[in-house]
Parts: sequence; C-alpha cells; structure tokens
Amino acid sequence: MYTFKKEERLCNKRLIDKLFHSGSSFLCYPFKASWLYHTEPQQFPAQILFSVSKKRYKHAVDRNLIKRCMRESYRLHKQQNLYNLLQTADKTIVLSVGYIGKEIVPYSTIEKKMLKMLALLSEQLTAANNTLV
Repeated sequence: MYTFKKEERLCNKRLIDKLFHSGSSFLCYPFKASWLYHTEPQQFPAQILFSVSKKRYKHAVDRNLIKRCMRESYRLHKQQNLYNLLQTADKTIVLSVGYIGKEIVPYSTIEKKMLKMLALLSEQLTAANNTLV
C-alpha cells in the first residue's frame, strides 16, 4: 500500500510530451502539477514524474533532497487522496509535479503542500469526470 514502484514512475517520452502539450495544469505553491487522463491500461491508477529546476538549484544534492521529500510525501498519501478516487471512477492518469519554490523548505511543509496539491487534483479530476459523463 505504501510503496512507490518503478511502474508508478512516468518514463515514457511520448507520454511526457503529450502530458505537457495537451494536459491540464495548475499551481499549488511550491508545486506546479500537470495531469492528463490516460486511456491505455496501466498496472497502477497513476504514473507520476517529479522534477526540480536545474536553473534554480545548481547543486544536484539540493535537487535530489527536494525530489526525495516530494516522493516520500506522495508515497504516504497517494492511496487515500488519489488512488481511491481513480479506482472508483475506473480511470488512469499521468501526472507531473514540478517544484517551483524559491528556497528549500523542510519536509513537514512539503508534506502539507503535497496534501493540498492532491486535494486540488482530486477536485479537478471529479470536475473533469462530471463533464465527461
């Protein structure tokens, strides 16, 4: 339940390209999230990509620290905040979360903001689901 496997990571270049060109996005500072419904069957309800700007954070250790915190908070909260909604709707999505913050914040802040971002995402998914029906 609280795992984050390789199959949950978004690696497909064509899918990433499609996500950024025709997906929906929103800001939830310090995150910018982009998402897109995915029609092909997947093992997991969501595939996700985490990114941190190389331009803003020159040192790889800083980028890796932020990505580790983002992955950990997503791993702990994905089931109740995202997967349950997607499984009841029988949908799959691809998702990208970029860190756009100006400074490195502690894990507790990242976790709180990740919860807020997942709540916003689930609102958008239900709104999009209602317009599709």
